[in-house]
Amino acid sequence: MIKPINHDQILLQQRAIPATKQDLNVGIDLKDTLNAHQAECIGMAANMIGINKAIIIASLGPINMVMYNPQITQKQEPYQATEGCLSLPGKRVATRYRQIKVTFRDQDWRLQTLQLSDIAAEIVQHEIDHLNGILI
Repeated sequence: MIKPINHDQILLQQRAIPATKQDLNVGIDLKDTLNAHQAECIGMAANMIGINKAIIIASLGPINMVMYNPQITQKQEPYQATEGCLSLPGKRVATRYRQIKVTFRDQDWRLQTLQLSDIAAEIVQHEIDHLNGILI
């Protein structure tokens, strides 16, 4: 289901609580909402649709990947990025890493690990910031 975008900065600054198997439907809502905003958005965190759970979606080329309880386990090559956010007006500067390794649970609740670089890594870092209550 397409959900409205949350713009409440107080809610966006709350740290997400871990997702469980009972939250798999949130991934479907994130997919639907991201698809509805595909012209201006390449990733979302669950708190952007009003759900304070550790769930993100990232547009990784042709695949919109939902990640439950994502954690960055490695990062290399810091740089300064200028990013926008569907929940907040304007653009902001953030330190990002060109290469990351992220572990997460997939839609089948299997543990996965991905090595990401460049824009894919930047998207995941931005969305994980949302889960940590960091506004970008």
